[in-house]
Amino acid sequence: MSSRVLASTAENEAEWKKRATKELKGSPKHEGKDPLESLSFETPEGIRMKPLYTPTDVAGLDLTTNPYPGLFPYTRGPYATMYTNRAWTVRQYAGFSTAEESNKFYKQNLAAGQTGLSVAFDLATHRGYDSNHPRVKGDVGMAGVAIDTVEDMKVLFKDIPLDKVSVSMTMNGAVLPVLAMYIVAAEEQGVKQALLSGTIQNDILKEFMVRNTFIYPPKPSMRVVGEIMAYTSKNMPKYNSISISGYHIQEAGADASLELAYTIADGLEYVRTGMAQGLSVDNLAPRFSFFFGIGMNFYMEIAKLRAARKVWSQLIKEKFSPKDERTTVEAMAAVLGGTQSLHTNAYDEAVGLPTVTSARVARNTQLILRDESGIPKVIDPWGGSYMMEKLTDDLANTALDIINEVESMGGMSSAVEKGFPKLRIEQVAAKRQAAIDSGEQVIVGVNKFRLAKEEKMDVRQIDNTIVREAQIKQLEQIFAGRDKAKAEQCLANLTKAAAGELSGNLLELAVEAARARCSVGEISDALEKVFGRFQLNDSLVSGVYAASHPQQDLIHRIQGLSEQFLKDEGRRPRILVAKMGQDGHDRGAKVIATGFADLGWDVDVGPLFQTPAEVARQAIDADVHAVGISSQAAGHKTLVPDLVAELKKQGAEDVVVVVGGVIPPDDYDFLYKSGVSCIFGPGTRIPDAAEQVISSIKKKHLKSAVTAQ
Repeated sequence: MSSRVLASTAENEAEWKKRATKELKGSPKHEGKDPLESLSFETPEGIRMKPLYTPTDVAGLDLTTNPYPGLFPYTRGPYATMYTNRAWTVRQYAGFSTAEESNKFYKQNLAAGQTGLSVAFDLATHRGYDSNHPRVKGDVGMAGVAIDTVEDMKVLFKDIPLDKVSVSMTMNGAVLPVLAMYIVAAEEQGVKQALLSGTIQNDILKEFMVRNTFIYPPKPSMRVVGEIMAYTSKNMPKYNSISISGYHIQEAGADASLELAYTIADGLEYVRTGMAQGLSVDNLAPRFSFFFGIGMNFYMEIAKLRAARKVWSQLIKEKFSPKDERTTVEAMAAVLGGTQSLHTNAYDEAVGLPTVTSARVARNTQLILRDESGIPKVIDPWGGSYMMEKLTDDLANTALDIINEVESMGGMSSAVEKGFPKLRIEQVAAKRQAAIDSGEQVIVGVNKFRLAKEEKMDVRQIDNTIVREAQIKQLEQIFAGRDKAKAEQCLANLTKAAAGELSGNLLELAVEAARARCSVGEISDALEKVFGRFQLNDSLVSGVYAASHPQQDLIHRIQGLSEQFLKDEGRRPRILVAKMGQDGHDRGAKVIATGFADLGWDVDVGPLFQTPAEVARQAIDADVHAVGISSQAAGHKTLVPDLVAELKKQGAEDVVVVVGGVIPPDDYDFLYKSGVSCIFGPGTRIPDAAEQVISSIKKKHLKSAVTAQ
C-alpha cells in the first residue's frame, strides 16, 4: 500500500476519532477514551475486534496474489464460479422411528424441493445394538430411524433411486454395518456401488471428543476408518468416505477457533490414516468433506469458513505435497456455506424429530436464500472487506496455533487418547455457560425477551414401545428365515479379520455379512470380541464456571446455601449427575456437574450409557441426596420412570430425582406424576437450579421425617 494512501488514511482516522468522541460524550463507559479502544471487544476466541476497520488493518496481508475464487489458498471459495453456476445441495436431516415412516418423509421432501437426503439413525443403531438389546429399551426409534438389518435399509430407500439421489449418513460407531447395508440395499435395488454418491460421516475422532457414540477404542476405530477409505476409493469413486465434523464440536461448547482447529487437525489425521492404507493424498483428499456448524456470531462464522479453506489448503500443501491441485480444491468442497451441501435444522429439532410443518420451514429457508435473495448471483461479496479479511486472517492464525499444539502431541489420535481436546472444549463450554447464565451472552427468547407464557409447540411424539416391538418381531422373522450357517461364517470371518487371523477388508466382509442378513448388533459384536467396547474415563473441570461468572454476589449466595446445608445436615449436598440410555451428548451433564461443584456441592458423575438400575445402584452406593438426569434424546418418558421405580425397589425413595435438558413442555406433567421433583428446561440458570434442588431435598427429608413419626 502506498505511503500516500496510508497518510490519507491517518488523517481521516484522526477526524473520525474527533467526531466519534463528540458523539460519545455523556457516555460514562466511553467518554474521554479513544473510541477505537473503548468500542473494541474481545471474542471468546481471544481475537480483539474493532468497531471500525480501514486499509491500515490489511496493510500486512497479501490480498493480491490470488484474489480470485477457485485459486490457492481458496479463501474466496473452492470453485471459480461458485453459486452463480450451481447452487448448494438442499438437505434435511431426518429419520423417524421406523424405516417406513422415514421413507414416506424423504419422498415428501424430495417432491418439495430437497435435492439430497441426510439420514438420522437412532442411538441403538449408532452404538451397534439391535433393537432387542436390553440396554436400548428407551432409545429405539427415538432420535432417528431404527436400522437392524438390510431389510430396514431397503425400506428406508424404497422407490428412491440411489443412483440419482445423494445420501448423507450421520454414522460413526456402527459405520461398518450401516454402510454395508446401504451398499447391499442399493445392490438389491439394481444400483452398482460405483454409481452411489453421498457421504458417510465416519468421523470417529470427534466422537471421542464430544458426541460419544463410539463403540471400540480409538486405535481399532481408526483402523475401521482406514479400511472404509480403502474400500470406497477402490469401489465407490463418487462417494465421500468421511465427513469431518466441526458441527458437533461447536454444539459441545467450543468456540470458533477450537472448532476450526480440531476439525482441521482431525482431517490431517485421517489423511495419514488413509496413506497408511497405501492411498495417496491425491487419491484421498478429493473424497473428504467437512461439516461445520454455523452459529449466531455472523462475522465470525463467515470468517471461519473462509479461514477453513485457507488453513486446510495450506497444511495439505505443506505436509503432504499433493501433485494434483484438485486434491486441495475438492477436499473443502462440502464446507457448509462454501459450496456443496447445506441442511438447516428445523425449529423443533431440539425437543423432538421435525414435524411436517417445521421441516417445510427449514427447507424453504434454504430455497428462499437460493431462489429469492439474490445471494448466489455474486461470488464472495465479502472479498476485500477490511474487517472480514483481517478477521479471517486472525482466526486462521489462532487456529493454526491450536493445530500446531495438537501436532506436537503426535497428531489428533494421540491428543484424543490423552483426553486433551475434550478437556479444552469442556473448559470453554463452562465459561460460555457462565456468560449465558449471567446474561452477558444474550440468547433471545432463552435468557432475554422471554414471554410470560410461551406459545405451545407441536412436537412429534414417537411411541417407543410400539416401534421397539415391531423391530424385534421383524428381527425374529429375519433370523428364522436366513441361512444360519452362512450368517455364522460371515460373522466368524469378521472376528478373524479383526484379530489378524484372516486377510480381508473389514467393510468388504461386512458387506458379505449384510447380504447374509446379519444384523447391526451381530456385526458389531463380531468385532467387539477382538476390539472390546470403549468406556471413557472422564475428569471434571473445576473452578471454571464460578470464576468466569460475572455475578459473583449470586455465586457467593448459592455457595452460602451449600454451607448452611453442611451445618444443618453434617455434610454437603450431594448429587449424582447421570445420563441413561445410549445418548452420548454429555455437554449439559458436564456443565451442570462443573457448576454444582463450583457452588459447593459434592458431585458424582455417572459413566455414559447407564441403565436405570445402574444409576439407582450408584446413587445408593454414593449416598447422594439427589440424582440429576440429563436428557437430550427423547428417552425420558421410558427411562426416568424406570429410575424412580428402581430407587423405590432398592429402598432409596427419599433420593430426589430431577431432570434437565431437552424435555418437551407437554411431558412435564407426566414426569412430575412419575416422581420427578424438578424439571429444568433450556435457559435455566445453574445457580437457580442448585437452589431449587436444595429446597427439594429439604422438603423431601422433612416429609420423610413426618411420615416416620
